[in-house]
Amino acid sequence: MNTSKDFSRKDFLQTSALGMAAVFFGSSFTKGFDFSDKPYFNLKPIGRQFSLEGYYIWCSSPIWGEDGKVHLFYSRWKKEKGMGGWIKGSEICRAEADSPFHPFEHKQVVLSPRGEGFWDATTCHNPLIKKVGDEYLLFFMGNSNGKTNTKRIGLATSKTLDGDWTRPDKPLLLPGKEGAWDDHCTTNPAFVKGNDGKYWLFYKSWNTQEYETQKGSVRGNRKYGLAKADSPTGPYEKVSENPVIDFSNQPDNAQLEDAFVWKEKGEFHMIARDMGFYNHEYGLHLITKDGIKWTKPEIAYLDMKSYIHEPTPPKHLNRFGRLERPMLLLDKDGETPRFLFGATQGGEFETSTTFVFEILNK
Repeated sequence: MNTSKDFSRKDFLQTSALGMAAVFFGSSFTKGFDFSDKPYFNLKPIGRQFSLEGYYIWCSSPIWGEDGKVHLFYSRWKKEKGMGGWIKGSEICRAEADSPFHPFEHKQVVLSPRGEGFWDATTCHNPLIKKVGDEYLLFFMGNSNGKTNTKRIGLATSKTLDGDWTRPDKPLLLPGKEGAWDDHCTTNPAFVKGNDGKYWLFYKSWNTQEYETQKGSVRGNRKYGLAKADSPTGPYEKVSENPVIDFSNQPDNAQLEDAFVWKEKGEFHMIARDMGFYNHEYGLHLITKDGIKWTKPEIAYLDMKSYIHEPTPPKHLNRFGRLERPMLLLDKDGETPRFLFGATQGGEFETSTTFVFEILNK
């Protein structure tokens, strides 16, 4: 099995060039290439299943409730803050629907920024809802200064989806030492129980010096690390000083973010948002057995215009056409992907919404 750093420059240039050609010339150009013709997921769009007037919606994490409904943990911030409002002023909320085919309805605010003196003083973002035993785990990201360099992963717990959440006094996972690849932050949590009986927490980070000194629209190179714990609530220890997913040896500052991990038939799968491996609109799919060595990324899903047609939005929605923060609603067996949830700009309120796809047979 090849790791994510084993791709040759030739491999990269071929895949990225073909991906770009598909965008410019249409899918007929790539009929001979399975990776472009046949994404890992065969998707049927259901639609923009959740939007709120006056808010941007992001980070849609679904879970089946004991009541048979789908509970959606999502982040939101006020429209007047603009798209960048997530970094200072986001809060985490819960919505419900009878099924993914029904519109969601906002129910409650779950976690809000706590103000000066707290590690999550200025934002609460990146919700990921899981259940282990009889306890619900809500992984999230908070920051304390409204900037990226204090982003930290935390974990709130509750016995019920609508009940009181125990709020952490300290972050669950801290950045690396100064100069490390992950010295800037910890964010984008992805969680799964490993075959070794431990609980695996994947996290995104990057190097501060690179971030502060590089030029261009995307500064720094986002990689993924892995930490493990004997208990789902920690403490978590990083398995290595090195990242487990790293595209930094590829051209054009290729990277990834927004990972979601699940176990299926003894293997572990990841979907994530592409940031230059093929392009900046696709999703990526990778597989591992041990959490450390990953397969070469293939395309998980295409850009939004490959599935739906909508009017061109206002200029302030300059990410229109991407599906970001991809998350899955698994079947009740806990392994089989049934629905893909994501955040995408647009919608009737000219902000961003939750978009849902049904996953057909792969």
